[in-house]
Amino acid sequence: MFGLEPHVLLLLVACLVAACAFEFVNGFHDTANAVATVIYTNTLRPWVAVIWSAFWNFLGVLTGGIAVAMGIVYLLPVQSLVDQNVYHGIAMVGALILGAIIWNVGTWYYGLPSSSSHALIGSILGVGIAFSFLPGADNAAVNWGKAGETGVALLTGPLFGFTLTIVMMFLLKRFVRNKAIFKEPHKRKPPPLWIRLILIATCTLVSYFHGSNDGQKGVGLIMLVLIGIVPTYFALDHSKNPLDMRDSLVKIEQVMQKVNAAELSAKDREAVANIKVQTNSLDSIFAGKTQVAQLPQNARFEIRKAILLLGNQAKTVLGSDKVSLSTADRETLTAGLSNMKGFTDYAPWQVLVAVSVSLGLGTMIGWQRIVKTIGERIGKEHLTYAQGASSELIAAAMIGANTQLGLPASTTHVLSSAIAGSMVANRGIKNLNPQMVRNIALAWVLTLPVTMALSGGLFLLFRAIMPS
Repeated sequence: MFGLEPHVLLLLVACLVAACAFEFVNGFHDTANAVATVIYTNTLRPWVAVIWSAFWNFLGVLTGGIAVAMGIVYLLPVQSLVDQNVYHGIAMVGALILGAIIWNVGTWYYGLPSSSSHALIGSILGVGIAFSFLPGADNAAVNWGKAGETGVALLTGPLFGFTLTIVMMFLLKRFVRNKAIFKEPHKRKPPPLWIRLILIATCTLVSYFHGSNDGQKGVGLIMLVLIGIVPTYFALDHSKNPLDMRDSLVKIEQVMQKVNAAELSAKDREAVANIKVQTNSLDSIFAGKTQVAQLPQNARFEIRKAILLLGNQAKTVLGSDKVSLSTADRETLTAGLSNMKGFTDYAPWQVLVAVSVSLGLGTMIGWQRIVKTIGERIGKEHLTYAQGASSELIAAAMIGANTQLGLPASTTHVLSSAIAGSMVANRGIKNLNPQMVRNIALAWVLTLPVTMALSGGLFLLFRAIMPS
């Protein structure tokens, strides 16, 4: 299969299983984000809540798109790390998966609502930075632009969750006359029907958006595995004919011919020159080819590299105020690049199903530890109906917005911060449990550096012990 030797194929399978295991761990680690409120308000029995959440997580992965997944893929530019040695690809994906899983399982064991998103992103950054220590590596193989966008999204999420939930609680107290929603739930009785329906709806939304965002991270992880280990097969979408991108390539070349290099800055001239290098490279690959079968397998990865480099350089050109292109030409260039990116930005349906099943199964196991922390330990009082509903509504809205923008969100940190905000809205800052808040904050601060160190160290170790 894929022209791989049996032992290499076994390593590929092991990496794919490990990627599914990460998503499985993500499921039971993050389940509490959706079910804690419905369980602690007696809205749903625990087993019903967990199965319900698993179902909506499953649907979220299948229907959530792949924008976040591609954000994960482009965070680590595989084309700069992958070479002809398949073991180097195995070292890369094995290190980042193992580093993330070790941290996730450790924080779950101690009942800390740590972020699976932070763990995965920290592991990816660790591998990219560790690559810079290898002989012949010019610099760290990290897309720092994408890393910056991701970092901002992950840092601002908890702040918005905390603040917006305080605002939501203020509005509820101002406009909701029925005070039952602000009371501590009865230990054995379910809440009034209208409150129950609201809490079930917010649980459903958090579960769905968790699947659509966190599930996409699993999709991106598996695509990293496939592209990193078998680049010639998974560099491009097999359901599309690469020769069909030639029309877009011609349009891009026609637009670039209109650019007057003499009026550009040195940086812009270099970008234009690089675009021409990539378009010429693609022209040479496609020259004389009339059928997809005429393209050699290894050409697919070269096409992928050219498309991604072409897109990066085109951003520089389109963002420059020195480039005098008409609006029509800019639209033509953007449309051509978008069409070509359609060949590289994809995930096979089998990957979506594998991640959906892994996340759904994980959701139904091991949820008690984190649920107890979220339901009882963040604040000094029992979660009320209003606190549960407002926290989950804000969390769902923020995660959904991030998914639409193609940015990863930390479901754990957004909801934990939202619950903390609801506690503060009730009785002020003194209503928070300082020890648990410190523990959660410490896990938040340590996740990135620890996972970066873990995955980076493992990557260098694997590269040292694997065949060169």
